[in-house]
Amino acid sequence: MERADLQDDETVFTRTGEFADRDAFTAAGWCAMERSLEVVGTRSAMMLVREAFYGGRRFDDLVRRTGLAETVASKRLRQLVADGLMERQPYRVPGARTRHEYVLTDRGRALFPLFVALMNWGGQADGVQGGVELVHADCGELLVPAVRCEAGHDVPIDEAEARLARFHPTADEQSRQVAQGRKR
Repeated sequence: MERADLQDDETVFTRTGEFADRDAFTAAGWCAMERSLEVVGTRSAMMLVREAFYGGRRFDDLVRRTGLAETVASKRLRQLVADGLMERQPYRVPGARTRHEYVLTDRGRALFPLFVALMNWGGQADGVQGGVELVHADCGELLVPAVRCEAGHDVPIDEAEARLARFHPTADEQSRQVAQGRKR
């Protein structure tokens, strides 16, 4: 397997296979990081997700707690709903019209490890003390982000390798490919 030069001072982790030659491709448009940032890469999106993790659900509360302008919060919430991170659920206070609150979906809850990592990183970045701490309910110890492989091994950055992922078509895409093959 081809490997990038391990002596390269610019290499943070080892690039392998086709990814070893960084000049042979561009990540623009297909990178998983880029796709993620399209959804949650704004300060306003992460502040709304933060408030949802803290229990915020109603628009007025989300606006107040984030300090975002109503127009910004409204636009971003629409996008978070469209991207499947939140869903709108109707509620009605007696004597008032039906309104909607915003609830994290399973996809939104899947951001929890990122949420923990960003909180810990931000807490260490500038030395400011205080704020919210996330702890394990059973033992009271602080939560820490961790990188593990699917086999469950903790993986430090110097043991990580990067490679190009192979396209794995979904069942719908496989059916479409089969149908197109029959038409030829």
